[in-house]
Parts: sequence; C-alpha cells; structure tokens
Amino acid sequence: MSWFSPARYVSSVERIDLDALWASGKRAILLDRDNTLVPRDRKDAPASVAAWLDHARELGFELIMVSNNWHKSHVSRSARELKMDYISFACKPLPYAITAGMRRLGAKPEEAVMIGDQLYTDVWGGNFAGIDTILVKPQTAVDLWYTQIFRIFERRALRHVACEE
Repeated sequence: MSWFSPARYVSSVERIDLDALWASGKRAILLDRDNTLVPRDRKDAPASVAAWLDHARELGFELIMVSNNWHKSHVSRSARELKMDYISFACKPLPYAITAGMRRLGAKPEEAVMIGDQLYTDVWGGNFAGIDTILVKPQTAVDLWYTQIFRIFERRALRHVACEE
C-alpha cells in the first residue's frame, strides 16, 4: 500500500462489490458523505446508494459516516436517513476521526475500509489510519471552492491510476 494512493479507484460507491469486500475479510465500512454518498448539490442520497447500503447491512457490515462537513445538522440528517452512526467535522486527512469510527464499530484496521471521493482527505486519512481505502469519482462537479482547487492537483496525481468502471 502506498501512503498516498487508494487501494482501488471506482466510478461510484454502488460499483463496489460488497460480496467480494466481505470475502476479503472486511467487516466495517467508513464512508464520506459529500459527493460519495450524497451529491454536493442535493440533500438526499440517491436511491441506488441507499440500496447499496441496505445490502451492506444485510451482509453484516458495520457502517459509519466520517465527514469533514462542519454542518452537523446536514451530516446527522443524512446519517439518520441512511441508518448509520456518524462523525462530523472529522478533519481528514488527520486519522483521529477514522480511528474513532473504527473503535465505535469495534473493528480492527485489517477489517475496515474507508470509502470517499477525495484523495487528499478520505484516502490519505484512511491510509494514515492504517486501513484500506477506496476512492470513488465524485457524484457531481459541484464542490466547495477550495475543493475545486484540490481537484486540479488530484486529477494530476491520479492520471496513472486506472478507474474501475
């Protein structure tokens, strides 16, 4: 594992094969909110994401949302609708909220995976916490102004990383 690259890069969260993830020994999924589960320009997750999360729970996965979003009301609303615990204002890429999420789920690092749409927050944070990471393409081009700047550098850093469609 590279400290600065995801273990996998996929086109969307729903494209992640949960059965294969379970078979690989993963039992806990930590998920980013904005542009991973919920498009940045909407308040609700798409039905396909909710169905994917329902399947994860059916398989036995423990789930928690770990979001850098400082609007606790937005994060808690989404977490409630998607039936999971949450941590807001996580300060990723610092690993503390991710390790706290693993503790809440009772998961060891080898059993956990962090899934998010940003290389410099979600992937680096998960890697620094010692867990596998899966990068997903953002659900929409709408982003905060500073995230748009990071996306420029992110595209350059990912130019040699193949995305699984």
